[in-house]
Amino acid sequence: MFELTVNYLELIARGVLVYFFLLLILRLTGKRQIGQLAPFDLVLLLVLSNAVQNAMNGGDNSLTAGVISATTLIVCNGVISRLTARSKWLEGLVEGRPRVLVHDGEVNHAAIAREQITHHELMAALRCAGCAHLADVHFAVLENSGHINVILRRERPREGAADSLPKD
Repeated sequence: MFELTVNYLELIARGVLVYFFLLLILRLTGKRQIGQLAPFDLVLLLVLSNAVQNAMNGGDNSLTAGVISATTLIVCNGVISRLTARSKWLEGLVEGRPRVLVHDGEVNHAAIAREQITHHELMAALRCAGCAHLADVHFAVLENSGHINVILRRERPREGAADSLPKD
């Protein structure tokens, strides 16, 4: 149960390689929050974790190998987290940059295609922000977290409207 059949340094190296491979693959697939995952996205993540298990443990299913692999993944995640907090360049590489999806009522079709967002998902985010029409949108931005923030246009005051305001 505790005896390793694979060298612990090999387990650590395998864990580091798998972590960075998954980070790269998941980074290339776009920005979505866990709550925004479609059923096929969730299935992919579950199957992916099973697919890389043997690559990480090298066939060693001991408790010790599992602890070493889990610790390696947590340490890698902590290191990346600290490095991205200190480096804007690395943060952009690992987490990406916010992307403008709508500007002044015009949809940026290249951006929604690149981020693999459907028109229905975009419109649902706009409705959640209280937007009834695309023309009402000043900006809609896909954040690094996968959340779409919507900034509505401010209505311009009508000419002479200030004259009709009550005075104190």
